[in-house]
Amino acid sequence: MTTIKADCAAIPRPVRTAVVAGLLALHWWWALTALIGSGLTNDEPIHLTSGYSYWHLNDYRLQPENGNLPQRWVALPLLLLHPRLDPADEPVLWAHSGQWQISYDFFFHSGNSPDYLLFCARAAMAFWSAATGLLVFCWARRWWGDLGGLISLSCYVVSPTLLAHGALATSDICAAFWLLAATGAWWRVSRQVTWDRLLLSCAATGLAFVAKFSAASLLPVFALLVTWRVMAPEPLLIARGKAVGSRRLVSSRAGKLGVLLLLIGLHGLATWAIIWTFFGWRYSAFGPGLVRPFAFYLPTDLLLSKHDLMSDAIAAAFKWKLLPEAYLHGFAHMRYQGAVRKAFLFGQFSMDGWWWFFPYAFLIKSTLGELLATDLLILGALSRWLKPPSLGARVAIWWHDLGSVAPLAALGAVYWTLAVLSPLNIGHRHILPVYPALFILVGALVRPRAGRWLRVAAITALVISTVESFSVRPYYLAFFNSLAGGPAQGWQYLVDSSLDWGQNLPAVAAWVRAHRLPEEPVYISYFGSDSPPYEGLSAQEFAPFYANGRRLKWVELRPGLYCISATQLQDVYNPMRGEWTPGREAAYKMLLNKMRSELASGARGTNLTQISRGPNQVLWELDCLRFSRLAQYLRFRHPDATIGYSIMIFRLSAEEVRVAIDGTSDELADMIGRVVKAR
Repeated sequence: MTTIKADCAAIPRPVRTAVVAGLLALHWWWALTALIGSGLTNDEPIHLTSGYSYWHLNDYRLQPENGNLPQRWVALPLLLLHPRLDPADEPVLWAHSGQWQISYDFFFHSGNSPDYLLFCARAAMAFWSAATGLLVFCWARRWWGDLGGLISLSCYVVSPTLLAHGALATSDICAAFWLLAATGAWWRVSRQVTWDRLLLSCAATGLAFVAKFSAASLLPVFALLVTWRVMAPEPLLIARGKAVGSRRLVSSRAGKLGVLLLLIGLHGLATWAIIWTFFGWRYSAFGPGLVRPFAFYLPTDLLLSKHDLMSDAIAAAFKWKLLPEAYLHGFAHMRYQGAVRKAFLFGQFSMDGWWWFFPYAFLIKSTLGELLATDLLILGALSRWLKPPSLGARVAIWWHDLGSVAPLAALGAVYWTLAVLSPLNIGHRHILPVYPALFILVGALVRPRAGRWLRVAAITALVISTVESFSVRPYYLAFFNSLAGGPAQGWQYLVDSSLDWGQNLPAVAAWVRAHRLPEEPVYISYFGSDSPPYEGLSAQEFAPFYANGRRLKWVELRPGLYCISATQLQDVYNPMRGEWTPGREAAYKMLLNKMRSELASGARGTNLTQISRGPNQVLWELDCLRFSRLAQYLRFRHPDATIGYSIMIFRLSAEEVRVAIDGTSDELADMIGRVVKAR
């Protein structure tokens, strides 16, 4: 689209620069300070530990499935802090690539300062959120002018989705930046080939592929843009220098296709080189001189056990060492884990997801202002396309408008298609790149030729978003709009990283210290990677998502405080989850009585063995079943307190505990009926 030069001069450059810098600084600060006092989210420890092991040990066995670049980036401050990470301390764990327990021990058992490490990593990652905001502004300003750029940037700055994930020490925001940057850079070089554009596009594409494996979506995006450029009547300009004689126009479709395919090949070669560079130009994932590995966290043979075309291609890449071992393993891991994954949506449970998961997540996790802006864009486009009387004129306008925003249209079409088809329905964050693209388009609502009412509506949408965003601060991760009943009702719709990622454990510990009665028992079922003992929470853990090697014991539940993460309350990842049928009830009661008898006689110890890792697993299974029965009741009972909208605290009486654990099915149904009626 032609740059609107007249409007670009409307705001003096020093003023424009100061405003943009101020907005980006505010976004960085708001995102970072919202997390002060919050605990570790589920994935942060392993991202930070893995990245530090890449730098410190030149070893890539830990979490190669989540992007080498962002994990290296969050670990950069650690190169100055020199925290302890020595495989010799835990040779067995390192030999089996026990990445989750290694990261837990790195934070809590190695003498390091978890809070300081986390703050430094989050401050570093917030850079990418600010950088993405700058990219949004530059792109929108080029298309829509100064005011359009500032409106787009402002929408980005106050978005609760970006504020929630912008400073987390994970790979999502870094991947979103490079996905958007690579798309824009490719579009520019596909229209005018110059050395600087080519180098920038190759670098952006390569860095996207080491940011996250979702960069594979660039392949269909580039294919769509190549098709568009070949079909478009505009010639392709090749400029080998500034002199007029060094420029050549390619007008034929065959000629343009040939040039673009050559560019694709150069991008592939550059990406291959960048991937190898990030892995030290070494095939082996395991650092020289370190503990000899037996396997990755998940064995490669397991990841390639499904014999299809893609698995065979990955196996061939391993055989011929076409890419680093860790990169290939990470891609296979991502594909394996994404094929079948437990998921929750609006009271439903699935192993292969729903096509409407991400559209629904976008609907209830976006602000009403963002939804209004989206509607305005759609209605404005439809009004423009339907205005001409003839079909030919309508098609011509549609073709022109789509060509004006082709890179974002291609990225949006591909990303939404992959999202709808994906069975990996565990978090709204997986459509994070959609938001920067949307905000760039929002700038069109205030472009010079836009009507006054459209500008007013766009500014109104921004104001609404700002109010909504600050109404939930600092709990941006828990944002749900009023269509879903607000953040207080969010746990009924989405859990996991859309709401409850383990971030509120410190606040739970503080609440318990302030409200616990003398000698009152405290129980916790927590979803996350933080440490209850480190946070000062003295509580009995039961039915955890994963205990990171902590020794757990079976205890009989008594009246007291029950702290339950929303993800746990919905029973999403409980391995014993299932419909509570009469047969299941009978099996539970029989197992409960049997285990109690063996525990009382001393025939069975109280240690819990998790996930098929020891002889006492049956007691752990009973722990999970007992929690599943208790959760049936708690999902209907109003909590006595809710921490950060994601962890519910219940003060249960002796009668409630007895009926929920030992009562008959009729007693449980009657108690549920009473609490429902009371609500």
